[in-house]
Amino acid sequence: MPSAVWSGAISFGLVTIPIRLLPATEDHSIHFRRVHLEDMGLVRNRKICEIDGEEVTSDEIGKGYEVEKDKIIPISDDELADMPLPTAKAIDVVAFVDRDTIDQIRLGDTYYLEAAGEVAAKPYTLLRKALERSSKAAIAKYALRGRERLGLLSVKENAMVLHQMHWPDEVRDPSELAPAPVELDESEIERALMLMDTMELDGVSGFRDTYTDAVEKLIQAKAEGKTPAAPKSEAKPGRVVDLMSALEQSVQQAKKSRGETGEHATVHDMPTRKKTTAKKTTKKAPAKKTAKKTPSGRKPRSA
Repeated sequence: MPSAVWSGAISFGLVTIPIRLLPATEDHSIHFRRVHLEDMGLVRNRKICEIDGEEVTSDEIGKGYEVEKDKIIPISDDELADMPLPTAKAIDVVAFVDRDTIDQIRLGDTYYLEAAGEVAAKPYTLLRKALERSSKAAIAKYALRGRERLGLLSVKENAMVLHQMHWPDEVRDPSELAPAPVELDESEIERALMLMDTMELDGVSGFRDTYTDAVEKLIQAKAEGKTPAAPKSEAKPGRVVDLMSALEQSVQQAKKSRGETGEHATVHDMPTRKKTTAKKTTKKAPAKKTAKKTPSGRKPRSA
């Protein structure tokens, strides 16, 4: 397990549970170094003062807040340390809620809570079992990396988990992102539901980061002085303008990938209403000529 990033206690009514905070995830991304291509020397970041142009050391660097353009006020570490932060060494449980009422977009980084010593074993297990039996989660306040945070305590197997939560004012309003209202046929919705059924899985444990795998093979080949194998390119299907045709093809492909026969892939014929619309369009000769002046493929994308 990784080293603890924070240690303190869970405050649960009159119960105190000593715990350590451990990262629940780890970064497997491949990180590159910046180099001088001529001689492969490492290129480092230098801390330069933009006023006198001199390089400064870490001891000479402090914090400052820009209250307005070109006006920065200094804030010392001692001043920040004096700020009231009652949750500095405690995860203070303030409420219990149904887990399903939490908006998933509010959740951020995830940590495991490890019981710190034998004295913590019984109250730790008590809170974990209470959360399991009630199907609830605990809302808590705690401090990490110099600021107070909101968290969600839940259970994973035999351990408790702390999900960092965004404060309400940190979540952007998505209402302006919704597209304009459109009309959908019931057959289109049914076809989409069928596609979802053919792509349904019991879990997501089988997925792998194929990009990182490919980069690792590239690095290994070059480190051994070999010529990297050319990556395999997947053939992309042609662009389908008609939504129903796209859904129909997707259903057939999903069934084929599962080894199912395609004889039942077709659920509905193309709606008669759409065929009628196509006939009406062909009667408007002037409109058809105007459409030919527009490069093909552009207008359907904006539709």
